[in-house]
Amino acid sequence: MRHYLAAAAALGLFAAPAMAENVSVAVTAIVEHPALDAARDGIRDGLADAGYKVGENLTFTYETAQGNPATAARIARKFVGENPTVIVPISTPSAQAVVAATTDIPVVFTAVTDPVGAGLVADAAAPGGNVTGVSDLSPLADHLALIMEVTPEARTVGVIFNPGEANSVSLIGKLRELAAGAGFEIVEANVASTSDVLAAARSLVGKVDVLYIPTDNTVASGLEDAVQVAEQNAIPMFAGDTNSVPRGAIAAVGFNYYDIGLQTAGLVSRVLEGENPGAIPVMQAQGTNLVVNPGAAKKMGAMIPDAVIARANTVHQ
Repeated sequence: MRHYLAAAAALGLFAAPAMAENVSVAVTAIVEHPALDAARDGIRDGLADAGYKVGENLTFTYETAQGNPATAARIARKFVGENPTVIVPISTPSAQAVVAATTDIPVVFTAVTDPVGAGLVADAAAPGGNVTGVSDLSPLADHLALIMEVTPEARTVGVIFNPGEANSVSLIGKLRELAAGAGFEIVEANVASTSDVLAAARSLVGKVDVLYIPTDNTVASGLEDAVQVAEQNAIPMFAGDTNSVPRGAIAAVGFNYYDIGLQTAGLVSRVLEGENPGAIPVMQAQGTNLVVNPGAAKKMGAMIPDAVIARANTVHQ
């Protein structure tokens, strides 16, 4: 810790509160859904593990933008006016709003797919300024391999996403490239809000063999509408987020977002101890889990092979 304090003092950028002193961490997310909520809880619990505990030496503030970018910008400005020790935006839209609002307060983002593409940092290895964080870029090749293994006859993949989310635009661009090499055709359906998910899913009926829901915050908030269409039309639906499997998707390979929150808390703790966030490389989320739901698969006219179930980390029914 003395090394961190000396480095920060030499740079003259960020004050380093001692562990016993009160610190404030302001957290915001673009919307409430299980993955982002789990990340928030992991951040809070990880900070407690590091010695920063709510009610003792930590003020932990949380606000959600309810899916509205304008609200995300308002929350960002509000937080900057309150001058917390660190701001932690969860998701790309919230991170963009916070980074646009301050160049002084340390920012540690999380659950951001492509921080360079989103304009949050110029270089993930050397962010500079007041920003660092954790990227949750999906293991897309693993997603396509899972689709191929569970539904080997599938050739067309319907993808529902919000083109207004920079994270989703990056994901779909990478997905198209990988899909072509894997023999899949991607058929897209765009949404602008959660209320559009049902119509978007219905628009893909008869056009695709399977549905795939990426880590898109807008679609994740309306996942049950997509599940309804998939069940009614016997279209197997896969997800990029493991939290979507108990909600009705048949399978996913992805990150545990509570663990991502814990990983993020580690970065926040380093900043609270005096380290310059701009000198901390952006981290990639660690570890993936295979989560399956044979019951959901049956409702969608599919069957998950025994070999896939046997190696799953979690099986929902």
